[in-house]
Order: sequence, then C-alpha cells, then structure tokens
Amino acid sequence: MLEFIIKGGPVIVPLLLCSVISLSIIVERCLSLRRTRILRYDVLQRIEELLRDRKIPEASTLCKRYPSSMTRILLAAILNHDKSRQEIKEIIEDAGRQEVPVLERYLTILGTIASISVLLGLLGTVTGMIRTFNAIAALGYGHPEALAGGISEALVATATGLAIAIPTLIMYNFFTSKVDSLVIEMEKNSLRMLSILKRD
Repeated sequence: MLEFIIKGGPVIVPLLLCSVISLSIIVERCLSLRRTRILRYDVLQRIEELLRDRKIPEASTLCKRYPSSMTRILLAAILNHDKSRQEIKEIIEDAGRQEVPVLERYLTILGTIASISVLLGLLGTVTGMIRTFNAIAALGYGHPEALAGGISEALVATATGLAIAIPTLIMYNFFTSKVDSLVIEMEKNSLRMLSILKRD
C-alpha cells in the first residue's frame, strides 16, 4: 500500500483523504436515509388512529417521543390543528422545507468529491508527465527506469481518481434520488394526515 502511495506521487494524499471522507458520508447516509427510520410506518399508523379518535395531545406526544423528519412535520401540523386547512397546509410545507436540508446533509460534499477526484487524478497525470519529460531532458531516452517513475505516477493518479469518483458519483445520484422519493412520500403522508385532522 505504501509503495502504491509513493508511486502515485503527492496527489495521492488528497485523493486518499477524499476516499475516506466519501466512504464515511456514504455509510452515514445509508444509515440515516433508511425509509423505516424517516417514515416510521408503525408510528404513523398509531398517529393516524389517534387523530381519527381526535386524541390530539396523545398524537402530539407520540410525535415528540419518536422524532424523525416525518413526525416533526406532523407535529407542526398537530400543534396548529385549530387553524384553517390552508394555514395548516402552509405550515406543513414550511416544515417540509426545513427537513429537506436534513435529508440532503453531506450530499453536496459527496458531489464535490466526485468532481474533484477526477481533477486531482488529472493533476497527477500532468505532474507525472512533467516528471517524465524532465527525465528525458536530463538523461535522454536511454534510461527507461527514469521514465517509468513519471509514467507510473501519471497512471496511478489517474486510476485512483477514477476509482474514487465513479462509485462516489453513483452513490451521490442514488442518495439524491432517494431523498426526492422520501420527500414525495412524506408529502403524501402529511396531506393524508391533514385530511384526517381537518375532516368535516
């Protein structure tokens, strides 16, 4: 491993740092964006039952006991249950807007890593080729071992950059899509609860 880092030149150090950050974010988001953690269907079902029975304080307590993006949105609606349907809908939308950044946490960093990993790999390619041409200028073409170091640096840096960028970009797109899906589902659940809360 140490030999690989040395062959890749100085650019390998920030690339490895990017890989560690990327992996940490991917693991954290995989755990945080679980559908069962965000939506808590068992809790939602119980809240729905309480709202149907007009047990507003109990529903509010349940939301506080099991905090998640979904229950925080519902809590905002339940605490304002005495307002008009339109006012509660606006409160739900505002609470939803506040929860989106929570769901999208660290995704900007993940997208940035996907972009800069490729650029860092390209930088390593350029520095490796510069090293190769410097060796040619100093020693001529008769010393292949001197040229091999620069070429190796260029190839290792490029390969490392791509190896980090490709899975990071895939996971970034996956998480972005998952957040969109969760937001749509939270909106559907919120509107259903609103209909129960303000039923005629």
